[in-house]
Amino acid sequence: MNYLRNRAGTVIVVFIGFAIVAFLLGDIINYGTPFWARHQNQVGSINGEAIDINAFNAQVDQTSEMFRQQMGGGNLNPQMKSFAVQQVWSQYLNRELLKGEVEHIGLTVGKTELNDLVQGENPSMQIQQAFRNPQTGQFDRDQLNTFISQVNMLPQGHEAHGQWEVLLQNVIDERLSAKYTNLVSNSIYVTSLEANEAYSQRNKLANFEYVLLDYQSVPDSSVTLTDQDYQEYYNENKGVFTNPEETRSLEYVVFDASPTEQDTARVQTAIEELKTQLAETKTDSLFAAVNSDTKYPYIFRKEGDLGPALDTLLFDAPVGTTVGPILSNGRFEIAKVAASLVGPDSVKASHILLNPATEGGTDKAKAKADSIKALVEKGESFAALAIQFSADEGSKINGGELGTFGRGRMLPTFEDAVFGAKEGEVIITTTQYGIHIIKVEDQIGSSRFVKAAIIDKQINSGRETLEAAYRQATQFFGAVGGSDFEETATQQGLSVLKADDVTAMETNLMGTEVPRELVRWAFEADKGDVTDKIHESENHYIVAKLTGIREKGQLPLEAVKSDIEDVVRKRVKAKQLIAKAEEAAAGATALAQIGQKLGKTPALAENIVFANPVIPGVAQENTVVGTVFGLQPKQPSKPIRGSQGVYVVEVTGFVNPEAPTDLTAQKQQLSQSLSQRIWSLAFQALQDKADVVDNRARFF
Repeated sequence: MNYLRNRAGTVIVVFIGFAIVAFLLGDIINYGTPFWARHQNQVGSINGEAIDINAFNAQVDQTSEMFRQQMGGGNLNPQMKSFAVQQVWSQYLNRELLKGEVEHIGLTVGKTELNDLVQGENPSMQIQQAFRNPQTGQFDRDQLNTFISQVNMLPQGHEAHGQWEVLLQNVIDERLSAKYTNLVSNSIYVTSLEANEAYSQRNKLANFEYVLLDYQSVPDSSVTLTDQDYQEYYNENKGVFTNPEETRSLEYVVFDASPTEQDTARVQTAIEELKTQLAETKTDSLFAAVNSDTKYPYIFRKEGDLGPALDTLLFDAPVGTTVGPILSNGRFEIAKVAASLVGPDSVKASHILLNPATEGGTDKAKAKADSIKALVEKGESFAALAIQFSADEGSKINGGELGTFGRGRMLPTFEDAVFGAKEGEVIITTTQYGIHIIKVEDQIGSSRFVKAAIIDKQINSGRETLEAAYRQATQFFGAVGGSDFEETATQQGLSVLKADDVTAMETNLMGTEVPRELVRWAFEADKGDVTDKIHESENHYIVAKLTGIREKGQLPLEAVKSDIEDVVRKRVKAKQLIAKAEEAAAGATALAQIGQKLGKTPALAENIVFANPVIPGVAQENTVVGTVFGLQPKQPSKPIRGSQGVYVVEVTGFVNPEAPTDLTAQKQQLSQSLSQRIWSLAFQALQDKADVVDNRARFF
């Protein structure tokens, strides 16, 4: 102990020194750690505002569910899931980029304004898209009102509440964006000088003759490209070679495992067997739910709700008949008609909801419901009773009104009760939400409805088909190396496909759906690497090679050299052709003389306008036509380097349009054109200034 006491100061100093070193080392280590490793739970950040993966994923799930419902149920394919990810990212980006601008200006969306955007005469496009009838493709107001009523009956914390809140926030963001855009648009001003110049560019006509020395007249073999040639073009066009985001280039071979005729026959045999069993079963809906790939709701439908072929069979068949199979969109469908009736297309109803948990139990709730029904039948105001007794906070403020809704919009029990009642009748029914006292206000239309148990089976690839494609992929994968990728493919009679500028969030290559795992590999591999395994999508096996990496930002010359080879070759040819044209022009005073020396007869271009710089029968030649409008008539031009070759031109005359008496229409046209682009330009400017980190590829 004495030893420690005597040396306590030294121990403390050493300990503190060690702590400081450890802290500094930790900071150095952390400094060298990639951003993604230090922010494991962040899907990205915008101007320093981190985006948590859990919150982001929740919105992706909600957006995906909306897509799924709009598509009539079923699973979303990878493309649709990717689209949901992109939409949520765009919403975050839009919101964060605008937040500072909106707060600075003081823009808001009031409660009355929001209500109008949701349930007004012209709802937000977000609302219209979310509540679109899948059969008609049109906005369904009844579907919206039904959803709001159902959400209000659900307990807080239910998934539907989260979906609704996200949708409302998107509506608010959309409105704030529109307000901001309108403010920017209103700042646009077109001067009379600008309007007059635009009028002239569209209406002033130029007539000219030209001699063309085509690039194709110079053999490629006679042209040698030097590093200086490449560098000159690169330096002149450096701004073009800026990569907005990191990309990859791939070579890949696709092994097709799509269903064959044998697979189609196999699925058809299976659906025929299910048809026999469906015809015999006594539990139609349960049998369909167990055996169908798509879980179709067991509800009444009117003609037009299903595919045309199945519709025709169902509505022509007697009750108890099993119809099909029908081949539609890559799947076989069968159905058994369980019931048929003629009834209203839609009803207008109000309800009072009693919650048994707060009424002292089911029996007491039913007794109270009977009492309320009796009061209504004696003439008491249903609306007043709803305000007093209903547990549905959403509808009670409107006297229990649920609006007008069609079949398939409510819970089956509730729907059966409402559509089975008479107009003006007051009924009581029970659902999972409680006891409902319902007043049927009105019944609209009359159609025939059919309830059917529907079973479908997707035509998918069988084991033999998959194994044959996989054997071929395995043979190639086992033989291929980084340097002989294309050679091995050629030896095995396979086609090598190429994809450039592949982004980190790509889901398909040249129209072929690819797994996200393959794209993630491409962003972790080194140039020249071949995939470490055979990648599998729904109907394909893929082996790929990474051929190029392009970082975000200014691309070096070497990265774009192959891309610009053709245009650089044309520029070198142009130097030869310009020298040839200059030699022919020496001492000449007219284009005909120059053409004679070159062995060319001048061609005539008539009625050319500056705004559409196309030489008929040749190509779009911006530089040539632009030069023409700066020349004096009857004077040959210097040689002009164009896109198709080197030109020498001579203006024969201009036709000036009549001076416009009123430039108002011209100004409006220019203003509208600018207004259509103003938001994208403003958004891009905000994005260019922003600090955006995108880590989505790590999670999706």
